[in-house]
Amino acid sequence: MIHFVGAGSGAPDLITIRGKNLLEEADVVIYAGSLVNPKLLEYTKDVCTIYNSAKMTLEEVLSVMEKSEAEGKNTVRLHTGDPCIYGAIREQMDVLDEKNIPYDYTPGVSAFCGAASALNLEYTLPDVSQSVIITRMEGRTPVPERESIQSFAAHHATMVVFLSTGMLEELSRRLIEGGYEADTPAAIVYKATWEDEQSFICTVGTLARTAKDHNITKTALMIIGDVVRAGKYDRSRLYDPGFTTEFRKASK
Repeated sequence: MIHFVGAGSGAPDLITIRGKNLLEEADVVIYAGSLVNPKLLEYTKDVCTIYNSAKMTLEEVLSVMEKSEAEGKNTVRLHTGDPCIYGAIREQMDVLDEKNIPYDYTPGVSAFCGAASALNLEYTLPDVSQSVIITRMEGRTPVPERESIQSFAAHHATMVVFLSTGMLEELSRRLIEGGYEADTPAAIVYKATWEDEQSFICTVGTLARTAKDHNITKTALMIIGDVVRAGKYDRSRLYDPGFTTEFRKASK
């Protein structure tokens, strides 16, 4: 069996209990070495064979999986955060399907959740924003034209931008072109939940300057929107004494 496991956003104790158990039982681990905290490998047993996929091609990763399966071993494919977001897992699963190799998938804590914890931030404040757009700038991996930063910016929803730290001047330009004001609140979170985590509040117009001032060039994500510096917002109806729910009646 191949187990795809989300390693979590960085801190080794943020992996799920299920993910930790799978690591402890694994005979083979293939981990994303450029992104996954290596301390997670301390959960593996002494006889576990470990591969760093940062130095491997997709074909090499799949070859290890196939060989491991033929030998009756349990393999953990350890991805950063939750691999359903920019994890490139579908291309692996499709080949495993073709070869009739069984697999399952254990979710993890995404970096966008870790970034919110770094800022004690709620992405969905009533009357401020009730939607979160997760996106990225195009680099070597293209982005469909219909998913441009400008088109998303027009919604003024909360936006979380991955994989774009080296393109912040262009990101700011596109956000403003799409409808955000230059003074719209923003934040940069570097290595969310790692020991060397850093977070900085800024604005859409000062994203690039803020990153430069703090020597942040990679492994960060950007949060855009009024929730970053939310002042006035509506109270949650769920806990309002005047709101009836399935479990309690309004008290006034």
